[in-house]
Amino acid sequence: MPRCAVVCCYAHSGSRFFAFAKPAERSLAINPTDYAFQRCIFPDCGATFGVEETHIGCTRCGGLLEVAYEWDRLPVPSSLREFERLWGQRHDPFAFSGVWRFHSLLPFSPREKCVTVGEGQTLLHPSDRVARYVGLNPGRLFLQYEGMNPSGSFKDNGMAAAFTHARLIGATRAACASTGNTSASLALYCAVTGLMKAIIFIGSGKIAYGKLSQALDYGALTVQIAGDFDDAMKRVQEVSRSLGIYLVNSVNPFRLEGQKTIMFRVLEGLRWEVPDWIAVPGGNLGNSSAFGKAFRELKELGLIPRVPRLAVINATGANTLYRLYEQQGVRWNQGRVDKTQVGEFYQVMDQEQRRASTIASAIEINRPVNLMKCLQALETCQGVVREVTDQEILDAKAQVGAGGLGCEPASAASVAGVKRLVAEGVIGRDERVVCVLTGHQLKDPTATVAYHTTDQEMFNKVLGTRGVHRATFANRAVTVANDLNEIIKAIQIYG
Repeated sequence: MPRCAVVCCYAHSGSRFFAFAKPAERSLAINPTDYAFQRCIFPDCGATFGVEETHIGCTRCGGLLEVAYEWDRLPVPSSLREFERLWGQRHDPFAFSGVWRFHSLLPFSPREKCVTVGEGQTLLHPSDRVARYVGLNPGRLFLQYEGMNPSGSFKDNGMAAAFTHARLIGATRAACASTGNTSASLALYCAVTGLMKAIIFIGSGKIAYGKLSQALDYGALTVQIAGDFDDAMKRVQEVSRSLGIYLVNSVNPFRLEGQKTIMFRVLEGLRWEVPDWIAVPGGNLGNSSAFGKAFRELKELGLIPRVPRLAVINATGANTLYRLYEQQGVRWNQGRVDKTQVGEFYQVMDQEQRRASTIASAIEINRPVNLMKCLQALETCQGVVREVTDQEILDAKAQVGAGGLGCEPASAASVAGVKRLVAEGVIGRDERVVCVLTGHQLKDPTATVAYHTTDQEMFNKVLGTRGVHRATFANRAVTVANDLNEIIKAIQIYG
């Protein structure tokens, strides 16, 4: 009996396109799920699982899983330029999606099963203004602005893939722990598709209201627990195991498959030329892990001649990766990570009751779940890790915003990190650098307003407690009397 299939079609609502399902006219000749599987990232284990299974981690060794493919049994492009033919097919929701138009590079699901809400309509923006700020020559810095996604952050790339897998296995509920962006994305996909119910775990006082408002507005069940993101992450994994709820945090390997496509679009924006550097904020380390996997696979398939270098940027108040990698020398070492050293680090952190604290709420994480995958990515991409202060983050954010691309504070960590690496001589002034801006500025407007405000009390309350003592690039409002002549005079002076 032929298998029942569904395809996504578009319904238009205002300026947004939403995906719905209808009967498919035909099935694929090749079912990619026959040649895709889940694999433990540690080579000494090497356990494998089918894509029809759901696991938070390897059931044999407890390690993280990744999605792997028998590439020699799958149709893959001979050149990345083959994707250019899809540019003229944007009426097709599959081609319109900035994730699924690269389906042949993440073929874990049959095409007709893929879920989309029009994610990935992002652009790679050259910015000489920001280049000058960080010390690069003109034409050498590019901003990959993920704030243009439907929920306003990069999370939609991964959610499209995770939601597709959830649909494949028949999940009816999906959960996440979140500092904001994951919850907004999950709630959006649940609301638009109607395929499952969203359950969101947040810590007490550890979420930006701009992000929380999205989850609430989209109808998600929100559970606020006493503790921070790390506490919420621990509990959501326990609850997901106990109740059989589908977990969409980046510990889910299918999430990272979707996030690979951010790098495909970067290459697309550079006409398939590989940049010298990719800079990305480091929180739960999902993006850096996904990017490393993307470039590793592209190189193995012969689609790129080399991989770029990777710079992962922590906030000083949430700098676990920096301390382990740069200060203690922890390395992937071809899968033989010194786990004892990592465990001792966390033990001391717990004993000292160190908690993550940064204005960049999206990366305010002490125990990044993708640490091991990120170490692998750093090895693949000859990576470096740096930490930047909240002061550096907000100054960089102001420079990005002045160029017309408002971003949330965490996004600007990538720019602040590049500035530091150029000053150190690690990045050359003429190297081509891509900074990933992970989310829209309205995700966390409080920090932005506080930085530019004339209200010193507000500045001190919001930023001063975070070690931010100046607004170097503030664009403050001019206060004038309600008088025409005074208004004209102010414009003549300041305009």
